[in-house]
Amino acid sequence: MTAELVRGQNHPLSQARLEIRISAGTPTVAVAALGDENGRIHGVEWVAHPGAPTQPGLEVSRQAAADHRLAVDLDAVPEAVHRVSVLLALPAGGTGPVRFGAVAAPFVAVTGLGGDEVASYTITGLEAESAVVALELYRRQDAWKVRAVG
Repeated sequence: MTAELVRGQNHPLSQARLEIRISAGTPTVAVAALGDENGRIHGVEWVAHPGAPTQPGLEVSRQAAADHRLAVDLDAVPEAVHRVSVLLALPAGGTGPVRFGAVAAPFVAVTGLGGDEVASYTITGLEAESAVVALELYRRQDAWKVRAVG
């Protein structure tokens, strides 16, 4: 059964190998940032983005797209990592929208490798934002959870 999350809500993850599916209705750039137990990012090598799409346990899309599929293997994420933040940004300098309030609300789903949806979240209430933290996967007492951020 899928947990339909609202902003701030979390849900336990029972699987380590996941896919994060993003549908934004307009081209966006998807980024995943790794954080330590305090949420601190220790440099560019802790960020997966189109120019460097893979990090241990993560792979993001190589270009802006309306739909993304991010691969996550929480067992392959380094021990120092306690948080994986998934960010969406509208491409700068293009002819597309410059704020999320001008497009349909982005939808994010966390699924198992077999496609079974674990949790989903529609990011509502966006207006002038051109970038947003969609969700985060976080480690708490040796267990992983997903939190809707938006």
